[in-house]
Amino acid sequence: MRIKLKTLVDITETNARRQDDKKLYSQQANYNTVLQTIGLRVNLSPVYCKVCVGEIDTLGFGKSYTGKQRYWDFCFEVDYEGAINQEMLKNDFDLIPIITDLDETASNNNRVFRTSCKNDTNIVFNFLED
Repeated sequence: MRIKLKTLVDITETNARRQDDKKLYSQQANYNTVLQTIGLRVNLSPVYCKVCVGEIDTLGFGKSYTGKQRYWDFCFEVDYEGAINQEMLKNDFDLIPIITDLDETASNNNRVFRTSCKNDTNIVFNFLED
């Protein structure tokens, strides 16, 4: 089963370590947070994580975020269909702390992933057909 998430939070995979550049380390920390949060329920295999720039009005983000923004598109696979669903991901990610002021263009004042706020949703999930 393949799942895609889009987020306005910088989750660039840099493979940086604590002694490396602070920004690169912070980006990797956000990426690790995504992996670990999903990993609480299932074993996942990342497919790709890419940075996109474009109009986000139809992607499902909160009303506070409009226009052309930088967002991250992360796709992963899980072995068992039905092992995880959209509601589980929304519940698991809501209010998870993040590091901000990296390469994101959308202002994120809350410093957390938001999944259920009409105005501030900064991460969305889509299940893809095989």
